[in-house]
Amino acid sequence: MARLRELLQSKGTGVVTITPQATVLEAAQLMNQHRIGCVVVCAEREVVGILSERDILRRVVAACRDPSTTPVAEVMTTQVIFASPDTTVEQAQRLMMEKRIRHLPLLDEQGQLCGMISIGDLNAWEARTKEATIHWLQEYIYGRPASPL
Repeated sequence: MARLRELLQSKGTGVVTITPQATVLEAAQLMNQHRIGCVVVCAEREVVGILSERDILRRVVAACRDPSTTPVAEVMTTQVIFASPDTTVEQAQRLMMEKRIRHLPLLDEQGQLCGMISIGDLNAWEARTKEATIHWLQEYIYGRPASPL
């Protein structure tokens, strides 16, 4: 059973973070620069929230707030759902589906941020796994191609 640790090995452990005092405009620019859908909000190395595209749409755009003056702290999601690198891929998929979230920050044994998994990462992992299974099944059914002598 695959664990999120394996996804991090291929994807990397980098996580884009921002401070609660930064503006929503700065957060959106950072998200655009890195082509990501959310940033983790940290104060002195501690995760205090998460700001996603959905948060910006609902709490800034739809509320007609000025993103250049609105602090991230006022619109971020503060009840962050976490997982660990030892969480299985299936557990992460179920958690994200049940909680209706698209990003899952990972904390290590010391409670430190050590990675981020998105629903896109999980979908890509599943697609690769299924492709490998299909390949092996085809080889089993049709036999391995003869090797040249």
